[in-house]
Amino acid sequence: MSNRQSTPATLAAAEPPARESDPNFVTALARGLELLRCFRTGEAMLGNQDFVRRTGLPKATVSRLAGTLVQLGYLRYDDSLGKYALDAGVLALGYAYLSASDVVALARPHMLAFAQAYGVSVSLGKRERLEVIYLESIRNDAGVMLGLGVGSRLSLVSSSMGRAYLAALPQARRERVLAEFAQAFPEQWKQQEAPMRVALAQAGQDGYAASFRDWHPAIHACAVAFRPVGEKELHMLSCSASYGSVPEALFRDTLAPALQALAARLSDPAA
Repeated sequence: MSNRQSTPATLAAAEPPARESDPNFVTALARGLELLRCFRTGEAMLGNQDFVRRTGLPKATVSRLAGTLVQLGYLRYDDSLGKYALDAGVLALGYAYLSASDVVALARPHMLAFAQAYGVSVSLGKRERLEVIYLESIRNDAGVMLGLGVGSRLSLVSSSMGRAYLAALPQARRERVLAEFAQAFPEQWKQQEAPMRVALAQAGQDGYAASFRDWHPAIHACAVAFRPVGEKELHMLSCSASYGSVPEALFRDTLAPALQALAARLSDPAA
């Protein structure tokens, strides 16, 4: 199973309301960035038709944008395949962000200690549009071989991280986010709304969110949302393991409380 379960059918499906009235918004730049966002975890090459399908932009516009990104070093073009791949410019931006992130630097040693103490994998993430993206990941469960790492994207409604984020939102804002998700991914929403609603209700009682084989049939996970020191946006911590190696009861009785304590240590006390 792919570690990215959802992709907007068009740019408009996951994009905030039109910004034509904002003099500081550059539409051409936004469209170029949309092309870079089209790449899914594990995908090496995309063609113009892939870009058109995933952004909803005209083919001529896509061709011009892709050509510009090639010249700037963010995409490279393979003449033999007629497709594009991400180039080093994107990697440089990503690592510049991570190296400058106080949250990642602060959380990493705590995550490593947690993973070693409990024999599970621990990840740090935040919302990226209608998904969750990993900012750091410590893999420490031999039973999990999904290859998830920094930059991996998860479902906002079926992953424990996504559910932790949703459960932490005020109800009105949560429903707006869910309405956007339902519009963008109607089939996934139809299948996952009911278990997600049950999980969010449970998360409200427990103070953490769980995904027991919902996101992936081989994975148990729990997650908490927190606001790190000096940050305005919610981040999420999760721990996960193969369902055969760590039972649900251990997550509920031991791992979830330990994860809550870790999040509290990393949280802004004024939040």
